[in-house]
Amino acid sequence: MIETAPDPYQDIRDAVRTLCVSFPDAYHRKIDEQRGYPEAFVDALTKAGWLAALIPHEYGGSGLGLAEASVIMEEINRSGGNSGACHGQMYNMGTLLRHGSTAQKELYLPKIARGEWRLQSMGVTEPSTGTDTTKIKTTAIKKGDRYVINGQKVWISRVQHSDWMILLARTTALADVKKKSEGMSIFMVDLRLAEKTGMSVRPIPNMVNHETNELFFENLEIPEVNLIGQEGQGFKYILDGLNAERTLIAAECIGDGYWFLDRVTKYVNERVVFGRPIGQNQGVQFPIADAYIEVEAANLMRYKACELFDAGQPCGAQANMAKYLAAKASWEAANACIQFHGGFGFANEYDVERKFRETRLYQVAPISTNLIYSYVAEHILGLPRSF
Repeated sequence: MIETAPDPYQDIRDAVRTLCVSFPDAYHRKIDEQRGYPEAFVDALTKAGWLAALIPHEYGGSGLGLAEASVIMEEINRSGGNSGACHGQMYNMGTLLRHGSTAQKELYLPKIARGEWRLQSMGVTEPSTGTDTTKIKTTAIKKGDRYVINGQKVWISRVQHSDWMILLARTTALADVKKKSEGMSIFMVDLRLAEKTGMSVRPIPNMVNHETNELFFENLEIPEVNLIGQEGQGFKYILDGLNAERTLIAAECIGDGYWFLDRVTKYVNERVVFGRPIGQNQGVQFPIADAYIEVEAANLMRYKACELFDAGQPCGAQANMAKYLAAKASWEAANACIQFHGGFGFANEYDVERKFRETRLYQVAPISTNLIYSYVAEHILGLPRSF
């Protein structure tokens, strides 16, 4: 197995790997074949406290930083699992941690840390707006001590396996604000109650067995106390948490990259064709070596983003670049792995095709490669805004 140099997080790696041993390839393969949800796996992670890593000690969490949280996500993927089933709980709570009231944090965080509640979902994307978030059409109109929600969301993950969702909605019409980023607010939504009182869910089957959905809101009432922070500042709050999301996704891709590299190096050393292992051929060696170099480089940028985030410093550039580099590296490693397994790479029992499908998602989401290019061009290189 390919191993990186010893690091200060080795104890976390060892502990997460030990847990993951109880959920081998056959477990994840079966979940994928059934288009199911790894309930037992997520429960085990929750009970072990790993999904409460970012919750402060005073609320029952581990009080760890983003670097440690990223290692947890990386090791899940490196062990053959898919952090997409649970990573929302890591970064969604950031909005609550940074902008929620003391009463809200005291209500939600201890129960999330204990596993009584799951906060796995964030409702932002809409069918007609995509990544142009300032144009969202879902509205939240205040009536007395409640907000009434109407609208539609799409690609909202883990709704069926979450108790709460963070929802972004417009509280002031776009025509009535000075800046298009103003007038949006963030709410905590009780999903189990919402499904009975004004929210309907339509699952979206997809190629990676990622539980995601389309949501429809029709006069859904939410108590005023569920508003996080100040009304109208929701877009800023969401942006605040996206750096954590992108950095954690980068770590997952790094875990995938190492998984593919572990598998392909083992296979090409053992696979003998024309009287010699195929790994002896430079045509096989070079793409694998190239992928390894890219994964290692992405790893460094991931830690740079974590370092800045944990220090409370701006890290948008590093988080975006880490996500770009890691997604690209894992995809190149996936291509090399499936290519050099030949036909066996397409056989379910080798798990390569499953992980191949899973890691492809991150070229598209949670932010596409082209949007990262635009971010770097505008915010780092000072080029004119392209959209």
